[in-house]
Amino acid sequence: MYDAVFLNTHEISELPKLPGVYKFHNSDGKIIYVGKAKNLKNRVTSYFNKSTTHNRKTIRLVREIEKIEISIVNSEFDALLLENSLIKELQPKYNILLKDDKSFPYLCITNEPFPRIISTRRRTNRNGTYFGPFASVRAMNNVLELIRKLYTIRTCKLNLIDQNIKAGKFKVCLEYHIGNCKGPCEGLQNHDNYQNDINQAAEILKGNLNIPKQYFKEKMQIAAENLDFEKAQNLKEKFLLLEKFQTKSLVVNPKLTDLDVCTIISEEKHAFVNYMRIKNGSINVTKTIELKKKLDESDQELMILALIDLRKLYESKTNEILTNIEIDNLPESFHFIKPQIGDKKKLVEMSLKNALYFKKEKLNQNESSKIKELRVLKQLQEDLRLKELPIKIECFDNSNMQGTNPTASMVHFKNGRPQKSEYRHYHVKTVIGPDDFASMTEIVGRRYKRLLDENASLPNLIVIDGGKGQLSSAVKALHELNLYGKIPIIGIAKRLEEIYFPDDSYPIHISKKSESLKLLQRLRDEAHRFAITFHRDVRSKNSFKSELEEIAGVGEKTINDLLKYFKSLRKIKEATFEELAKVVGYNKAELVMTYFKQKKES
Repeated sequence: MYDAVFLNTHEISELPKLPGVYKFHNSDGKIIYVGKAKNLKNRVTSYFNKSTTHNRKTIRLVREIEKIEISIVNSEFDALLLENSLIKELQPKYNILLKDDKSFPYLCITNEPFPRIISTRRRTNRNGTYFGPFASVRAMNNVLELIRKLYTIRTCKLNLIDQNIKAGKFKVCLEYHIGNCKGPCEGLQNHDNYQNDINQAAEILKGNLNIPKQYFKEKMQIAAENLDFEKAQNLKEKFLLLEKFQTKSLVVNPKLTDLDVCTIISEEKHAFVNYMRIKNGSINVTKTIELKKKLDESDQELMILALIDLRKLYESKTNEILTNIEIDNLPESFHFIKPQIGDKKKLVEMSLKNALYFKKEKLNQNESSKIKELRVLKQLQEDLRLKELPIKIECFDNSNMQGTNPTASMVHFKNGRPQKSEYRHYHVKTVIGPDDFASMTEIVGRRYKRLLDENASLPNLIVIDGGKGQLSSAVKALHELNLYGKIPIIGIAKRLEEIYFPDDSYPIHISKKSESLKLLQRLRDEAHRFAITFHRDVRSKNSFKSELEEIAGVGEKTINDLLKYFKSLRKIKEATFEELAKVVGYNKAELVMTYFKQKKES
């Protein structure tokens, strides 16, 4: 791979016709999209040509591009791998999101004289040999339960080194007495015998059930020949247990070994990819993920992106991959097959069923969520006797400390959910001193005057964090804008959760268990949190400014530049002369350094 090259958008014609990865930067220098290409020049040029064929997201992406960074690689497959790792690392704004970032369970055979088999979600190879990840905890526990029924593997955490065993430091526990352990802690089981059980268990964890099956079959026959029928029966039960376990996960044909199955179902905004790993006639892994589309990605692009991630996660090395779509321009390390008949076709159909089921479950969850939202809003409409369903609700709160740095906030909920892009902060401009009522009048007035000026839609309900006084102040602002009576407005007092209406001195009480009250409380608490956070930031920034303003020759622009770059007064004090000069120039840097040096010495 060659070093990255930076280009401006007007230099696209200079791009090489080679495979590689391109990164689009916006005006802030942030990477907003990462893509791969067999021919960098042709692929990148396509974004800036024939804009009529692009969808709205692609057009928006192109408008934001300020700079292009490329990395040239040796092959298209190398580009594919590099793109995948960069997307996971950088998570660009316009790239596909794999909506599953939880850690998966593993089984680990520990590095000990008498190894244990433990479950974990943390993988650190120095602790032992790991098997997995398993698609679910239930699948992992099924395998662990099978191993514990077949073999006598210890579960204790004792340090079973030779000197401890010989010194007689340990005694057998209940597991020994009920037959689940042979007592290696007292030297009742030697290391070789114990290790043989561990090796057999490792084969099961690898998916090689034939090896332990053959082992139990041979032992059973030997015991029968020796007329030890009780032992032969015990071995037969273990053999049948393995048979039963294999039957549960057996594919159509046990001769199908070492292959992957990957299928995709795509919609306008989402895609669902199912992945299955087949080994020795058994499905070792099955996993379905959801992909959120950012641009107009093809099914092939989505599948390959997901497949690389899933194969890496489950450590698949097979080249043969069964799929439900035709794959063009194949990466050389993959051999894709779209089967038409037979057992392989049945495997693809099984994978598709899993993807369809996952999609159905997701849609049902979304539908249930929408039904709940509508139910809560209808309950709120009924409790507050509103004419319209309160689809849009705005809540106001203000904050100050003894009249200093007065600020306010407004939060916006739509369909019962926060719409953070609509949140607003306010600096109180016309009020002097600690006057919450006047501050509320100013902020509510400014908010809805702007909406009227912009001819924007108004909310279905206004909520004021406070009692009768704050509500009356907000109502005053609505009167001045001739909006009173056109938008319902209420106040919610915190202590007793009383709901106040204008021109009514008596509050109403909604049941403490009511979902509509919980929604109002959530609105109120969110507005309070937003206001307090903003007020703290303003107060902190002003305290920094007040000290920096004491430096002779340093103006507001220099102070803002310093705070924007260093974020805190402490970092400004700790900065070197070169770091300060880089931000504000040599003269201003010298003034700042001299001021803090003299202050430290005095």
